[in-house]
Amino acid sequence: LTGTFIGVGAWWVGNKFTGNPTTITRNITADGITELTLLGDTFSGYSTFRNEDFNATLKEAGIEIDYADEFDQALRAEQLGKGNADLIVTTLDQYLQQQPQGKIVGLLDRTVGADAVVLNSKQYPGLNSLLDLDNVRAQAGKQLSITYAADTPSEYLALVLDTKFDTFNLSDFELKPVAEASEAWALMQDPNENIAIAVLWEPYVTQARQQGYTVVLSSEDAPNAIVDVIVASDRLIDSNPDIIAQLLESYYRRIDANARDATQLQTQVAEDGNLSVGDAAAIINGIDFFTATETKSWFQDGTLDRRIKATAAVLTLSNRLNAVPTDESNLYTNQFVNTAAENTQTLIELVRADNPELAEKLEGKNNAVSTTQTISAEAIQQAPDIGNLQVRGQVSFGTGSAELTAEGRETLSQLAQEINEFNTQTVAVRVIGHTSRTGSADINQALSQQRADVVVNTLKGLGIAHNILPEGKGFSEPLANIDPTDAKNQRTEIRLVRVR
Repeated sequence: LTGTFIGVGAWWVGNKFTGNPTTITRNITADGITELTLLGDTFSGYSTFRNEDFNATLKEAGIEIDYADEFDQALRAEQLGKGNADLIVTTLDQYLQQQPQGKIVGLLDRTVGADAVVLNSKQYPGLNSLLDLDNVRAQAGKQLSITYAADTPSEYLALVLDTKFDTFNLSDFELKPVAEASEAWALMQDPNENIAIAVLWEPYVTQARQQGYTVVLSSEDAPNAIVDVIVASDRLIDSNPDIIAQLLESYYRRIDANARDATQLQTQVAEDGNLSVGDAAAIINGIDFFTATETKSWFQDGTLDRRIKATAAVLTLSNRLNAVPTDESNLYTNQFVNTAAENTQTLIELVRADNPELAEKLEGKNNAVSTTQTISAEAIQQAPDIGNLQVRGQVSFGTGSAELTAEGRETLSQLAQEINEFNTQTVAVRVIGHTSRTGSADINQALSQQRADVVVNTLKGLGIAHNILPEGKGFSEPLANIDPTDAKNQRTEIRLVRVR
């Protein structure tokens, strides 16, 4: 048996732990170095923890990181609880699902385009949006397939579609989970497979675009959906809080340096993943790294609480979580990031006069959604469709009127929260009103337009900042296989379209 001794009765062999330890013996070397075991995977966003230069800096601060891959998220969390690891890096959705015995102590990154839902529009030419799924399925005469890397942001993005979009139901697909994105990309390109959708990450997203596949939704369109966090074990938090603060201080100082010089990060990602410079650039362009000041803000201003609630809601609707946590603040602590945030704030003040753009980047303001650029009604109507949001409840009106019912107002309040999950710069909204075929065409056309106008004005009043267009269709577009006079045709579609 060969391996690295990490604690009482425990050895690290390959990608697995052996032995049955219940505690970990902290290995402090003669020169005072504290060794910490950190479990993660090969994601490029974690490359700093694997970087030789960063680890040399850590050693000067009295810390040595033993980074190991554990691709099984459940085992990653289990090892933290058993004392075989001090820290793990993971996504927020996996943290909520696995419930490790530890707290979030820092935020690492969020993807803003590095993950995407790709339609196989080359094999299925009629598949250009989520609205086309039913027709393509009928024409194919067989069950369509979807592929993604299991227990990764790709699977979570598939759950987001399943819970938020009408016509997209994972239960309608043959699921083909794989180990990682390269396998999903290979399956999509195989003409012998019937893959209609692949959820990929970079560099395969860029390759898919270049080869003519349709990216229907990416993490740029939902920029806070996928967030990576660093979690410290409860044991480490209780026994050695200072070492956590020191680790975060060193880590965020490295992030500050990358903000000043992106070539350093590009080289790091390329070397870490054995990637070309171009592939490394595509990955970096799709990831926003949190600075210490932005992390502290998320902890303190309620942003992280809202992200936990939104993520937990998706997981609950997908039966991956029993319930949304009632007290999100028990899942994280901001006590360890304060010194790092103070250091970054000092740097911000030093560079603000000469380099205001860098100052804003260090503050995280470059990641904030800027003022929405107004787009014409014609441009919104002609924009490529993404899909219709799933309406939970009824956008209902009084009989023959454009006055919302109490249920209608409540439904729109929930829809406003759903719409706000999407990027105002890349996504616009079409509100399409329909009626049943009762009465004259002119009256129904006017009524459907009035109702669409009311919905738009209500959503704007609820804080929607997106470009949003009301459209009345009267009874010109009845539901398929439904009598045109049936009241089911009286409906409001909330359609997302891509404007960038």
